[in-house]
Amino acid sequence: MKILYVCHRFPYPPKRGGTIRPFNMIKHLHAAGHEVVVCSLTRSDDMTKEAQGIAPYCSEFHIGQVDDRVQTLRMLATVPTPWTASEAFFHSSKLDRTIRRLLAERKFDLIFVHCSSVAHYVERVQGIPKILDFGDMDSAKWLEYAQHKAFPRSLGYWWEGVRLRAEEKRLARLFDLCTTITRAECQTLIDYGTGAPTDWFPNGVDNMFFAPVTEDYDPDSIVFIGRMDYFPNQQGMLDFCRDTLPLLRARRPSVKLTIVGADPSAEIRALGEIPGVTVTGTVPDVRPYVTRAALTVAPLRIARGTQNKILEAMAMGIPVVCSQIAAGGVDAVPGEHLLAADAPAEQAEAILRVLEDPSLRERLAKAGRERVLTNHAWPSSMRRLDAIIERCLAAYPSSSQLQAQSS
Repeated sequence: MKILYVCHRFPYPPKRGGTIRPFNMIKHLHAAGHEVVVCSLTRSDDMTKEAQGIAPYCSEFHIGQVDDRVQTLRMLATVPTPWTASEAFFHSSKLDRTIRRLLAERKFDLIFVHCSSVAHYVERVQGIPKILDFGDMDSAKWLEYAQHKAFPRSLGYWWEGVRLRAEEKRLARLFDLCTTITRAECQTLIDYGTGAPTDWFPNGVDNMFFAPVTEDYDPDSIVFIGRMDYFPNQQGMLDFCRDTLPLLRARRPSVKLTIVGADPSAEIRALGEIPGVTVTGTVPDVRPYVTRAALTVAPLRIARGTQNKILEAMAMGIPVVCSQIAAGGVDAVPGEHLLAADAPAEQAEAILRVLEDPSLRERLAKAGRERVLTNHAWPSSMRRLDAIIERCLAAYPSSSQLQAQSS
């Protein structure tokens, strides 16, 4: 089968949430013998150079390199219009021309789009089955941001959320099947009332790469993993250090927090001045920081879809204490596979339980790893994807039916 695969962030190297999911889809489809043609964006010469590494995992790939300064101007130009800033930010005239050429020159059996922000490249294409993987419903995320930002930024996020929700509804009706990353995100799409066929398949984790180690851990160390230029991660750590960490250190003064993630803002770097807090910035490998810790935390107030940081920690056999909303994106049972708490006092109590009870830590570590292996392994997720693709193709009219409909 010939598949045109379009995604918003170039899926190699698969180092962040927006690239891990599409990379594993492309890798799986290519390994299954399909001819996968990848079309996506990069934002610098270095990214374009790194992107070449995808070659062994697809049949061919095409890149539209853009300049963030130009893309930002495009976004600003959308403010008085119904056109979303998200679409403007991920638009490339070069990539658009490439996709049009490929569609004119070749006969594809399926078009697969990851992220609604790039669905516009193929929204008008007819005669080919099309699947749109929303991943998260971005409109809901922006509307949540609006509730946590000060004016006038709150107004900007609200306006983008409103426009994007209308766009997501419109796009869903133009594709033959739509998917999301979790049941909850799928329900959000269903509640939009588009009538479009919908399904979901989860993110997985590379459980061979993110595997337990036998080295000793520091019983006073807790760690947070995540990009620190991402607002929900920034908010989570700022609140945690202000409200929860003092409660922890009041009862266990030796507690240490390590914040590991690329591109920390000045406000996040300043957290490193708090006694017991270390902010690392970019690191070559997060695994040593995780496996040396007694547990990981994910105290997020905004968490759409699946938090890969939680899956990776569970896969390494490291207990997780997270917010209720972050736990909702993982196919796990709070209290059995991880601990979930929202209020600072409840978070502190859950963390201290793990730090002070090695048997509880061991139980959560084992249960978390086993849950990932059964419910969040990429092979099982990709089996769901295969079934979704088969469902879409089976429901799509044959060429003879299409000709009859057009006559």
